[in-house]
Amino acid sequence: MAERPAVNASPLIQLAAAKLIDFLRLAGPEVVVPRPVADEIRAGGAADAAVTALDMTPWLSVVEPPMVPPVIQAWDLGQGESSVLAWAHANPGTLAILDDLAARRCAATLRIPVRGTLGLVLVAKQRGRIKAARPVLETMRQSGMYLSDSVLSRALALVGE
Repeated sequence: MAERPAVNASPLIQLAAAKLIDFLRLAGPEVVVPRPVADEIRAGGAADAAVTALDMTPWLSVVEPPMVPPVIQAWDLGQGESSVLAWAHANPGTLAILDDLAARRCAATLRIPVRGTLGLVLVAKQRGRIKAARPVLETMRQSGMYLSDSVLSRALALVGE
């Protein structure tokens, strides 16, 4: 478990909308939200639940990220993804919580540990926080999370569903 994992907007928005923001604590007791991610959530018309989570959740810590190194800039990612990866790159061993495929590929090339929203739900199931992952993931899909049937099936098989 990373001491201070860093989260991007999509996982935070999805989990807040599903009233599962505490799943982020499965990654660490305090979760870093780089300032560009917080700004994106507040300015981008994100669900009120995500803005409320940012403002009212004491273990979500909005931080100024380090400069984005050229090796991450070369991937031409969004500011949020870049700032999460810059934080993780500057703090070795930090778990980057990202859903974006290009950002996950960048993390893999830099050997930055990564987990997405789906992975957090699976960890919640494995640790007994939820009885079943399928209903949680189906609810999240209905509220806008993209998850193909094949990825859903493979993920559920990993947790015996």
